[in-house]
Amino acid sequence: MNLPILAITMGDPAGIGPEIVVRALHHPVVYQQCRPLVTGDAAVMEKAIRFLGLPMTVKRIDKVSDAEFCYGQIDVFDLHCVDMEKFKIGEVQAQCGNAAFVSIRKAIDLALADEVDGTVTAPLNKAALNLAGHHFDGHTEIYATFTNTKKYAMLLADEFLRVIHVSTHVPLRKACDLVKKPRIIEVTELITDACKQFGYANPRIGIAGLNPHSSDNGLFGDEEALEITPAVEELRQRGFNVDGPVPPDTLFAKCKCGQYDGCVAMYHDQGHIPFKVVGFNWNPQTGKMDSVKGVNITLGLPIIRVSVDHGTAFDVAGKGVASEDAMMLSIDYATRMALYRREHA
Repeated sequence: MNLPILAITMGDPAGIGPEIVVRALHHPVVYQQCRPLVTGDAAVMEKAIRFLGLPMTVKRIDKVSDAEFCYGQIDVFDLHCVDMEKFKIGEVQAQCGNAAFVSIRKAIDLALADEVDGTVTAPLNKAALNLAGHHFDGHTEIYATFTNTKKYAMLLADEFLRVIHVSTHVPLRKACDLVKKPRIIEVTELITDACKQFGYANPRIGIAGLNPHSSDNGLFGDEEALEITPAVEELRQRGFNVDGPVPPDTLFAKCKCGQYDGCVAMYHDQGHIPFKVVGFNWNPQTGKMDSVKGVNITLGLPIIRVSVDHGTAFDVAGKGVASEDAMMLSIDYATRMALYRREHA
């Protein structure tokens, strides 16, 4: 009973969220790691169990103290947020966008009240979210808003590659202007702290250059000389174990091979492309993904938030073929972070 309690959102009910949550909770190891409960709609979760054909049941709860955390029985904080008569899998619906939103809000509220030790999120659909009147770009902005967090960053992680970004959802021309020493230092501090929560006592962090070959001593740009190198030097003076600016075309391969415990990307695609090449594995013989690994962790929040790093996949929702790999990895990371925070409280 000392295992961390994790609130897992069901995601957009019309997508693969409910089924990957069910598949993940069908693994006994999850109940050996943590005490999971789902925030969402119990009827949706029961539907997912039925079409997957798994020997599981749902226990409807309206407070955490009612959860039993028994393998084979999914505790669902039932928000009664989906009209099942109008519900359709694989379609953008306002009610599904709202269901995803209220599931997230409940998880956030439980974490802020210290009723759960961390949160894990299944994918939402941005079109459905906005159709429901919730005008956010995604999970990160929802969490930042309702935890009143001003400084935060996205960390992508799998077993071997961990990437944080200086900037994310901005035009590429603007992203170059955002490569500034204070922000580089800020995100390096965040990923260093995160890696300590993952079990690395003195994390080795590689910091990417912005330009090809990290500018080749100024031949291809001056951002390295003006912003990145000064950030690296200050971090070293403060005792951080950092290297850089490392040419971007070699940094991520070095990290994957174990030379670094984490790396800092200068903009969205610089970090996302290598991460998804490593984590998304398509099998041409079976015509489906063998694995879709990778998680998205929001750093800088007062609570733990880990998410699968893939979308709602409406095209395969309800077919029973969605992989739970990323959800399993998300639960693992959230558990490790919760245990670290408990030990260092």
